[in-house]
Formats: sequence, structure tokens, C-alpha cells
Amino acid sequence: MPDCTVKSVPRLVLVFIALQLLAPVFRSRAADATASRQTFNVPMRDGVLLSIDVYLPSTHGSFPVVLARTPYNKRGIGNLGADASRRGYALAVQDVRGRYESEGENLPFDRDMDDGFDTAEWVAKQSWCNGSIGTWGGSAGAITQLQLGASGSKRITCMHMTVGAPSQYHDLTYTGGVFRKSLVEDWIRATKFASNALPRWVEHPVYDDYWKGRDAGLRYGKVNSPAIHIGGYWDIFAQGTIDAFLGYQNHGGSKARGQQKLILGPWTHGVLQEKAGELKFRDAKNPPGNVQDAWRWYDHWLKGESNGVDHLPAVAYYVIGDVKDPSAPGNVWRTANSWPPVPTKAERWYLHADRTFSRAIPGKSDALSFTYDPSKPAPTVGGIQLTLPAGPMDQAAVESRPDVLVFTAAALAEPLEVTGRVRAKLWIRSDAPDTDFFVTLCDVYPDGKSYNLCEGRLRTRFREGFERQNLMQSGKVYPIDVDLWSTSVIFNRGHRIRVHVTSSSAPGFDPNPNTGERFRSSSNTRLAKNSVLVDSTHPSQLILPVAVRR
Repeated sequence: MPDCTVKSVPRLVLVFIALQLLAPVFRSRAADATASRQTFNVPMRDGVLLSIDVYLPSTHGSFPVVLARTPYNKRGIGNLGADASRRGYALAVQDVRGRYESEGENLPFDRDMDDGFDTAEWVAKQSWCNGSIGTWGGSAGAITQLQLGASGSKRITCMHMTVGAPSQYHDLTYTGGVFRKSLVEDWIRATKFASNALPRWVEHPVYDDYWKGRDAGLRYGKVNSPAIHIGGYWDIFAQGTIDAFLGYQNHGGSKARGQQKLILGPWTHGVLQEKAGELKFRDAKNPPGNVQDAWRWYDHWLKGESNGVDHLPAVAYYVIGDVKDPSAPGNVWRTANSWPPVPTKAERWYLHADRTFSRAIPGKSDALSFTYDPSKPAPTVGGIQLTLPAGPMDQAAVESRPDVLVFTAAALAEPLEVTGRVRAKLWIRSDAPDTDFFVTLCDVYPDGKSYNLCEGRLRTRFREGFERQNLMQSGKVYPIDVDLWSTSVIFNRGHRIRVHVTSSSAPGFDPNPNTGERFRSSSNTRLAKNSVLVDSTHPSQLILPVAVRR
């Protein structure tokens, strides 16, 4: 994995995504081979022409088609054309609207639902298409697939998606209502989208009709294709990958329901790796069943080959363990038929005034407070990042700050498995009309290193939902719910579970100015005295999905 610093963004986005995300899911027979191409200009419903390169087998006839729609230059994927041809496939790769050789306004994902539908219609009507179309892509290429699926197209036979996001608001731009500053700004700048791309997203800080009209998560019922969903626990779209799998599997059309595969590994945005952040996970690059192999997936669904891929378990997931102890439980792949993959009990672990963390309900106590200064935010250290170092990293630089509340459990006498979605319920107050709360779940090793597992955040004006904004009254107590997304980990014997709470994480996320003004409407900022209540009447807590073994 390349150095994920801001200076490396262009290489990260344009090369890293193509090579790290996409190549591992294709088992190429001749990666250095080339194939001749034909280029067509495909008319969309509004008359805009989108350029598509088509690579065909040397024999005449019609073939199953692999379709990819990308903002990263279709010529970068064309090296797969020769391999596709040898395998009896046509490969069709399109520059999305406004990108490279395609006409139209250069805005990310703006018209992909309609454009994907129109492109699939065009491909299906070509003489070289036999009617079987499989889609493919990672990251932005997975988002374009999710948009195509949401369009209601009947032309798609199967899909293969790596690290995608169904909701452009909740998964990509404003997680917990907090703007993903480094991810969005660095990505838009590096990929040279139009100058109005960033202002377009910034002017919609609320989950409004703009976002709803582009939210594939609201349209799972329109999908009618088997699909593979590949994601990682520290990926920027970690929860989105799980949500799309569940949406397709349980709420899709008749050909989608029950025909989905989910692969979850200990990965950042670069999947099928053993190294993530500061930790190395044994065998992480080898999910069971080799279900991630795109050609195998297409051979079954597009050619009808009985290669067993449809009989593999629906879920392959990696259970994180102590990477420094070879005898520790975890660090293994498991399979299951659903997600969550094991029965769990929602255990409530409470925050205490003495900075401990346990199942015991707290007694009477005052709140714990800190001062949050937007000009001196807590640093982003690892986690769900793209253009910053991502993954599990020692949190000492965060936990040593006076504006971070740290709660640590006693050393575990026995291993404890947590698998599924983690949530926090906090009772908070502030003297500011609006602020943020960030919550991170960590695994503290016996050597004192504290590694982040999953995280969440909430801009308090969205505490009653993301469709409306409600400012706070100074000093009034409010309950808030924070979604930390999902993980699967076995905390080893002797380890301690830790949670830290603060109000910022920069430059990963845009610091809240605490003023209550509309997002980025002014440069004003103010200090906020923020408090977390930890008493029996206001028992702030994490809700952990603890595995129940039968």
C-alpha cells in the first residue's frame, strides 16, 4: 500500500484504486497482453454522448459482456481486454459523464443512475452482446454499479463490487452529519472534477432531496441481480458495503434476494492485503472459496458454468485477533449464511466518572467535561480514511489530549468476541448551540498500545435525524446516538477494551465551529465546553454485539 499522505493523492486515486482494488479480483492469464478496441459514442436520454471502449474476441458472434463505468479513464482498464477476449467475453469500459472522452458536466455521480440505465440498454442491443451483462468495478466504479442497480435496469445479469457506497450522503460525504473533509476535498481535487463539484456537495449539508434522489439505499427493490460485495472494516465505505449486501439480499428483486455474497476483511480501501495501518493480519489476503475471483463469478452467471460459486456461503468474514500472540483466538476467516454471522447479545458497557468502562451501571456522579477549540482539533489517527494513513494505529496522540475523554475496562480474564454493529448512546450537554461528538472503540494490548477498531461521530444538530437541524440550548442535557459501524474482533485475554470520546478529528473531518451557523457560511468559530454525563440517570454507554456461542 502506498504512502497515504495528502501529497500522494493523485497517485493514490488514479493508480492505487486501479491496481490495488481491481487487479486482485481478476486472475489474469496475461497481464501484459493488449487487445484492439473499438470506441463508440453512446447517446444518453438528454442527448449527451458518453464514450465507451469495446474489446471483442477475435471470433465473430455475440458474447457475454463485462461492463465497467469509471471516472478514472477507461483506457486504464483496457489492459484487461485481451484476457476477457481469450475467456470468451466482450469488455465494455465507459468514461462516465464529463470525464476524459465523454461529454457532459463533470460532476461526481450526478447522473449515474440514468446514464447507467441508458448505457446498459445500448450494450444489450449490440450485435456482439448475447444478452448476458455483468458489471464490475471498485470504489467509484462500485458506486456507479450501485447507481445502475438502483435505476431498475433489467439488463444486468450479475454484479461484482469492491468497496462501494450506496448512500452518497451517509457513506461518502457526511457520515453522522459531519463533512469528510480530507476524503472529499482531496479526491475531488486530485481527480480534477469541475470547480463547482465541491460547492455542490457543500451546499447540501442536510439529507435533502438532492441526496435522496441519488441514494441507491432507498431503491434496493429495483435491483434484480446476484452480486458480490467486497469491503474492509477500516474501509471508507465499510458500513455501506454491508448495507448494500443486506439490502440486495433481503429486499432486492427475485433474482437478487438470497443470491448475494459478502466478503469482509481486515482491510482499508486497498482490499486483499495483509497489512492495515500498523498491524499485519495473517492470511488476510486469502478469503475462503476464492469467491472474490471475478472471472469465476462471471463464468457461472454469464456462461452458466457449474463451478460451485453459487453454493458458497453467503458471507466470508475475517475475525480480528491479537496479532502479536500466535496462540490468540481470532485472525481467522469464517463463513456464514447471514450478517451478523453469529448470534449476539447486545451488552451495555457503561462509561464511569473514574474513567473506567464496564458492564456495571454507574452511580451518582457529576459530568465529565472538556473544552473543544475548533482551531486546535484532535488529530485524525488512522481509521476510515483514503488520503490520510488509514487502518488500526496506536491512539496515544489522541488519548493523551485534555479534550479527549478516555475510558478503559479492566484486563479481560477470558477472550471476548464482538461481531456486528457497534453503537453508542451518550447523554451530553454543551454551552454551544452545535458541536460534534466522536466515539472510537479500541483494543488495548498488554504493551499499552491502543488500536482503533471502529468509530462514529454525530453533529448534534442532527440528533433527531439528518433531514432537519435542531440547535441545542446551552446547558440542556440531550441523549444522542452514535453509529460506530461494524467490526468482528476477539479481544484476547489480558487485553482491555477502551473507548474515547472527543469533539473533533482533523483533517479527516471538518471541525465544527460550534456557532450553529449554516455549514461553511462564515469563518466564525467559538470554544465549546462539552460534557458527557455518566450517572445512573444518564448512563452513557456503548452497546456491543457480544457473540453468544451455543
